[in-house]
Amino acid sequence: MVCGCIDIGTNTTRLLVAEPARDGLREVLALRVFTRVRRALAPDGTIPPPAVRALADVVAAQARAAREAGADRLELVATALVRDAPNRAELAAELRRRTGLALRVLPADEEARLAFLGATRTWAPRPAGSVAVVDLGGGSTELAVGTVDGGVAWLRSVPVGSARLVDEHVRGDPPAAAELAALRAGAAAAFAAVRPPPAGLALAVGGSATSMRRLCGATLDAPGLAAALAAVTAGPCAEVAARHGLDPERVRLLPGALAVLEQAARVLATPLALSRGGLREGIILSAIDREQ
Repeated sequence: MVCGCIDIGTNTTRLLVAEPARDGLREVLALRVFTRVRRALAPDGTIPPPAVRALADVVAAQARAAREAGADRLELVATALVRDAPNRAELAAELRRRTGLALRVLPADEEARLAFLGATRTWAPRPAGSVAVVDLGGGSTELAVGTVDGGVAWLRSVPVGSARLVDEHVRGDPPAAAELAALRAGAAAAFAAVRPPPAGLALAVGGSATSMRRLCGATLDAPGLAAALAAVTAGPCAEVAARHGLDPERVRLLPGALAVLEQAARVLATPLALSRGGLREGIILSAIDREQ
């Protein structure tokens, strides 16, 4: 069974097509487009008609690619940006018209559970004991703690993400010291009341988290976070992106991502390991489980 998932996020729209494998999933196709929809939003969170049409163009192209790659089943989901949009029904109607797919807008708790499933079921060796998963998005961050066998026992959605922080606090390229301080203060305020239970392993997932591998390896501890921040603010976004093989838009968002991950590691009291599986993998694994 080959499954696909198109995930509409705050800053990117991603496609994953995969099939079952001994270690969880085998990737067939992965695509990403920086749609930057958040920057086009009206003050009340409405997605303007030109952005709806542009987003539909991206999703339609990814749906065609998934079907050409052999996807037997294709799911279309959206997270924080669409969840908060007053005109999400209009977006869903346009996407159905263009692709034939029903848009599934994930509640925050379901997003956290699916990211937990994707991270833990694709992690090797199989995690034993309590695991925390930090799903860092552009508009929100979901934390979940549980076990592989028992599932999620605790979760929280924190209304802060990489794009939200950067759009609110950063104007410079690279960011000024005062702007970096504002990012850290904003993230700290968002996490001030978060008190997760202890976990023996903490996994970070999401596009920005995955990009950290090129900057500081597979683990985000205090020295790694500091090294990554120094690397992404060492010059203008375009120069840093070329130096590290990253997209300039991803580099623009990474200071905000680092501020969020720093706070997540603080409240979990453990370094974050960078997982290769997350929300899209969780959706595909869940679909496969239902068919078995």
